[in-house]
Amino acid sequence: MEKTLQHDNKSTADPAIQRSGRIKMLLVLGVCAAPLLFSYVTYYLIKPTGRTNYGALIDPRAHPIPANLAATTLDGKPASLDAWRGKWIMLQTGPAACADACQKQLFAARQLRTMQGKERERIERVWLITDREPLDTLILREYDDVHMLRVSPQALKAWLPLDPGAAGDSADGHFFLIDPLGNLMMRFPNNPEPSRVKKDMTRLLTASAIG
Repeated sequence: MEKTLQHDNKSTADPAIQRSGRIKMLLVLGVCAAPLLFSYVTYYLIKPTGRTNYGALIDPRAHPIPANLAATTLDGKPASLDAWRGKWIMLQTGPAACADACQKQLFAARQLRTMQGKERERIERVWLITDREPLDTLILREYDDVHMLRVSPQALKAWLPLDPGAAGDSADGHFFLIDPLGNLMMRFPNNPEPSRVKKDMTRLLTASAIG
């Protein structure tokens, strides 16, 4: 009889315990996401008069990192941009034959990250290579701190939104910014002004660090 009562009490308490656990989990997730949500609100909705962002805002809900991106490392192993969730990702795309414009973009991305000072550890740089051609060994040596992945140009075209006023149908030449939750959120123009890109990134890093 006593065992039956104990079993009944446990059965009654379990749903309450489960609800409490779920509430605690949601609270923890809310606390973790709050700084990033705050950065969106303060940066895009509560703008001081006269302040404009340089990069074009992309609706993050519409452009999460796609599950079917099918990226690989340079040696052909499966890879994913999700590996850097929790960080801001500076993204560029282009073929392996990294011409002058591509090299300038790699250099600019390095400088932009360095200019963030101690906040640079919150930024990763990724180059999505759109073909299977070999990379110049000098590029590999000079930019060994860049994450280089190969993807199909068709997969990128389906994911990355283009500047409506830009010529062509390629995202090459643009910087894209992915937020720590894995959503594409900003696109910078071809040959961007580094000082203006830096201001946008500084504002976002500062706002998302509050909390």
